[in-house]
Formats: sequence, structure tokens, C-alpha cells
Amino acid sequence: MLQFEELKRELLEKQDAIEQLGDALGLEKLREEVEMLEHKAAEPGFWDNMEAAQKILQKTAALKQKDETYLKLKSKAEDAMTLIEMGDEAEDLSLIDEIRPELDEIQNKVETMRLSTLLTGQYDAKNAILTFHAGSGGTEAQDWAEMLFRMYNRWGERHGYKVSTLDYLDGDEAGLKSASILVEGENAYGFLKSEAGVHRLVRVSPFDSAGRRHTSFSSLEVMPEIEEDNSVEISPDDIRMEVYRASGAGGQKVNKTSSAVRLIHIPTGITVACQVERSQYQNREVAMKMLVSKLVEIKIRENLEKISDIKGEQKEITWGSQIRSYVFMPYTLVKDHRTSFESGNVNGVMDGDLDGFINAYLKALSQNALGEPTDS
Repeated sequence: MLQFEELKRELLEKQDAIEQLGDALGLEKLREEVEMLEHKAAEPGFWDNMEAAQKILQKTAALKQKDETYLKLKSKAEDAMTLIEMGDEAEDLSLIDEIRPELDEIQNKVETMRLSTLLTGQYDAKNAILTFHAGSGGTEAQDWAEMLFRMYNRWGERHGYKVSTLDYLDGDEAGLKSASILVEGENAYGFLKSEAGVHRLVRVSPFDSAGRRHTSFSSLEVMPEIEEDNSVEISPDDIRMEVYRASGAGGQKVNKTSSAVRLIHIPTGITVACQVERSQYQNREVAMKMLVSKLVEIKIRENLEKISDIKGEQKEITWGSQIRSYVFMPYTLVKDHRTSFESGNVNGVMDGDLDGFINAYLKALSQNALGEPTDS
């Protein structure tokens, strides 16, 4: 039947793209590397250096996941072809409604994996540290910051990343004033770097008894987790450390002693904090990594030659500086102001369905790098 022939032709094009993707991913070399790493993990004394061992295991798991994701995509396309052939043979047009979403999902997954091959920046493959800040507006803005916090946690879970809370400062009545999370997994920073900026919410506030519409702002900072960097030298004299009691929705997991640590980099005024580890020493160690990561990220973004040129960020979390708007009322729409990509499924987006926005940004970025015209 003609309808199934068209679907089959479309799927064959996607299968060709999947084969090309396999070549771009270098699966043969990837599998050889996995075998080499597994052999290393089996050697005597592997666990003598716990930190190095864990890094090897994490890299092995990331490579395996990339291979498994590709094989699942290939299998999904083969299953879709079987379904098309069955429908064609049985002349069952009702199967078209089942096949169409499958083809759309295959296309999205191909695009996502293809874009991952473009993540060749110096820090793209690293873990990502996300820091949320509520803008002005009191409880409404703090509640919006917590909604974003949940959204990116859900995005990480959807993609098999490990997400850990590093710091969490409760809002006055609801939500949060600020929080930081660590997203661990291959290319976490490469994908999430597109999310840095001010996010705007428009909705009828649940905190307004008059049921009026409110506009709120929260900002998101995204930086790669960097263990150490020779371009960053931080003098101990330039750091002021403050300790305080941990707070937040941690229940028994949050320490009640003054083990939480806040580090202030005196020359730049940049502040980082960590409260989730058991000891003050551990929290300070994590906070130092956060500080190095933030200084390196700013240094690169602003094309500075040395850390002493950094003066701290002066962005205001207000109207006109947003990268994306989330409208709940009078209609539902999420729109990215940089790429013009939009989605009417605001509930899906808030549940972590951000791939369309991330892919559109990376695609525009790659086209700009190649000097190609963008669609937006």
C-alpha cells in the first residue's frame, strides 16, 4: 500500500543515517577501549588508588552506555521496519498511528546522538555543575527556582546521568533561594552548557489569593566540573572560608552540625558552597572543585588571559535578559529566544523533556561554527 511504502522509504533514510552515525561514533575503537579498560580493572592492585579506579570504571560505563544506546536505536529501527512490513502485508491502516510516533522518536534519537559527536570542546565531555538562583520577586521567584531544580534533575534521570545535590538554601516560605547540583556522565557539560542564563516564568501564582498573573525570573549557571587546571592558580590567602549548618529538604541526610562550607574568592567576589558531604573537610574539597570550575568557565567564556582579570558576574536576573520563557497562562508555550525553538507541551518540558531545546541550540552552534545559515 502507498502509505506503508512512504513510511518504509522514510525509515530506510533513517537507517542509512544510523549506519553513518555508527561510523562517526567509532564503535570499533570504542569497543576496543572498553576491552582495554576492563582488562586494566582486572589487574592486581587496581583498587590501590581508589580515585583513579573509580574514574576508569566511570569511563568504562560511559563508553558502554554509548554503545548500548546505539544498538538500541538500531534495534528500534529494525522493529519499526518489521511493523511497517506487517501492516503493509495485512493492509492494516490502523498501524500507521502506531508507526508514526516510532519514526519521530527514532529521528530525535538519531539527531541527539549525531549532535553528541559534535561535542569536541575542551570540557564538553566532563560532568556539569548547575547552580540555581532565584531572582527578585520573593516566594514566587523562589518557587520557580525550585521548579527549574526539579526539571534538570528529571532531565538527568531521563538520560541515565547521576545527579547529586551539592548545596541547597531554602526559600523564605517555599522553593529555594539557591542550589547547586552535580550531573555526572559523559558529555553532561556539552549538552547542558546551552541552558545557562535567565529563565522566565509566566503563570497565575498559587501564592496570590487574588489569582493574578505573575512573571518570575531565575538564573542558571552551568560549568564543567574540573579537578584541576594549570591555568588557574588560587592562593590560599585569596580564599575566605565560612562554615554554617546545612539546611534544605534533606531530612536525616542533612547534617545538623556546622559542617557546611562556603568559600569566597576575595579578588573576584565569587562564592561557592557545599553542604551535602559528611565532614567539613569533604565539603571544603568539593567547594574548591566548584570554585576552580567556575573560575575556569568564566575565564574561557570571557576570553581572559588570567584569573586576576575576572571581576565576577554582574548579570541581573530580570526582564530582557532571559534565554527562554515558560508560559503557563493565558496559553501554554515554552520558547527559546536564541533559536526560536518552541514546545506547547509545558508539562513535558517541566518533567525534563528538554532535548528539543538543547539539540536546536547545539545545531545552531555547529552551523555557526561551519559558517552555515541557521533556520532561525
